[in-house]
Amino acid sequence: MKTIRKIFPYLKPSLPFFVLGMIFALGQVGFTLYIPIIIGDAIDLMIGEGNVAFSSIYSKLWLILICLIAAAIFTYLYELSLSIVTQRFVQKLRNDLFRKWNHLHISYLDTHRHGDLLARSISDVESVADGLLEGFKQLYRGMMTILITIFFMFFVNWLLALVVIVITPLSLFIASFIARRSHRYFQEQSNIRGELGGYVLEMIENQKVIKSMNYENESIEHFNQLADQLHHVGVKAVFMGSTVNPSTRFVNGLVYASVGVLGAILILTNPIPSLLLTVGKLSSFLFYSNQYAKPFNEISGVISEIQTAFSSLSRIWEVLQQEEEQDVTHEEKLNTIDSIAWDHVSFSYQKDRPLIEDFHFQVKKGSRIAIVGPTGCGKTTLINLLMRFYDVQKGAIRLNQIPITSLSRKEVRRHYGMVLQDTWIFEGTIFDNIRYGKKDATKEEVIAVCKRAHAHGFIKRLPQGYDTFVSRHSGLSQGEKQLLTIARVMLMNPEIIILDEATSSIDTRTEKKIDEAFHEIMEGKTSFIIAHRLSTIRNADCILVMKDGNIIEIGKHQELLEKKGFYAELYYSQFAE
Repeated sequence: MKTIRKIFPYLKPSLPFFVLGMIFALGQVGFTLYIPIIIGDAIDLMIGEGNVAFSSIYSKLWLILICLIAAAIFTYLYELSLSIVTQRFVQKLRNDLFRKWNHLHISYLDTHRHGDLLARSISDVESVADGLLEGFKQLYRGMMTILITIFFMFFVNWLLALVVIVITPLSLFIASFIARRSHRYFQEQSNIRGELGGYVLEMIENQKVIKSMNYENESIEHFNQLADQLHHVGVKAVFMGSTVNPSTRFVNGLVYASVGVLGAILILTNPIPSLLLTVGKLSSFLFYSNQYAKPFNEISGVISEIQTAFSSLSRIWEVLQQEEEQDVTHEEKLNTIDSIAWDHVSFSYQKDRPLIEDFHFQVKKGSRIAIVGPTGCGKTTLINLLMRFYDVQKGAIRLNQIPITSLSRKEVRRHYGMVLQDTWIFEGTIFDNIRYGKKDATKEEVIAVCKRAHAHGFIKRLPQGYDTFVSRHSGLSQGEKQLLTIARVMLMNPEIIILDEATSSIDTRTEKKIDEAFHEIMEGKTSFIIAHRLSTIRNADCILVMKDGNIIEIGKHQELLEKKGFYAELYYSQFAE
């Protein structure tokens, strides 16, 4: 019921089509259910052998044809209206979900398997579309069928109508009983399906590693384990869902038999004059007793799809209810950044595992800062805090003495340009990929910056040059993708440049050329360089040596070597031979 209540705001924009659908359903059901009355009257016109009113029967047949045509038209309009309502609902749901991905805390994305998140965005949304479309159609049309059938049954014979109304609700209790117990299986099925999707995505993206380590059999075995779990849970879910239909049909059979027997007794004995029943009316009533139960059978027939839809909806709501990144409401602007300071900052990803404690450091404009240290010492975390991917737990990071938490994330990040070790190339042309951070850049500007980044040469060798369509799987080498990301940041010409192992995938010769280009673009700007290859940071104005979340050494390259401390140990370990 909680899930159902959350659906209504999504249906509000389509309320006119929803109302029209109800009207069309009323018309379709009304014309369809009027036909048995006509058939019953036609049967009663067959009085006896050689005594048949054919002229009246022909008029009844024409009336039946008109009702059939009208019912078909209303059915088409009803299906169209409900399809519009459902597709609009799913479109808004998909849009809200994608918007949510772009406003969630990075921590949520970092702690959930991306394959599972992908499954929620695609397969779960599709399950909602399929399940709700069938569910809505059966529900609304079923409601109209039940109400109009009750009216016609009382019109024909009130005693038989009471028999049907008293017995039929048993099918509702049966369906409700089974649905409550089968829901957990459908929920578990959706969760395992998401886990399976995440594992498949992980295996596909890392096939080179899997093959190089001969891990194919183990990965297949783990996949089979997940597939077996999905199979067992799926069998239970489908079995529980499928028991609804035969159970309700059994109750409906009892209703049909009861009406037939009692109706025959009324025709033969006529104990109550007001309950006068003819063969034709009994034929009509038998149709109504069957039609009255039909909506319950139809709904129970799609119970699996509906259960899957609600399970998928609950997984989607779990994402939509996550807290978004909170930002300041006022928009304070920074024309330039003259200083950056970590003011006694403390931070940890997990409360029981402290990482950075009482970190204090100040950077002046134009400084070229290198950050080095062993894996897990907090180098990248400093950048994450500076970019406000995460917020500090104690202390403050200040830009021009202003805490960055008092500035909007958009304002903070517009001053930065970042090149990561993991390259990101989206589906599009080379030209569009490079001007991603500067949409108004001209072709000449893009070419000029590619020459500075030493990417122009390999781009010109591509089939369509700068108009070549590329993606992450387009065949470009890791180094070529890295050059494109470097050119992208150079085109932005940011005030602060952050390089996180930016040249790790580039050969030494090209790296020297890139270093010259970066030296040019960094002139007069503040830059942060995270590097494991210490030979690339010899010219840094200041080197921060980190260990266990703290700065243990500060100085220039030669100064730190002469101290013969931790930095010298790291540096010479790379040139041990």
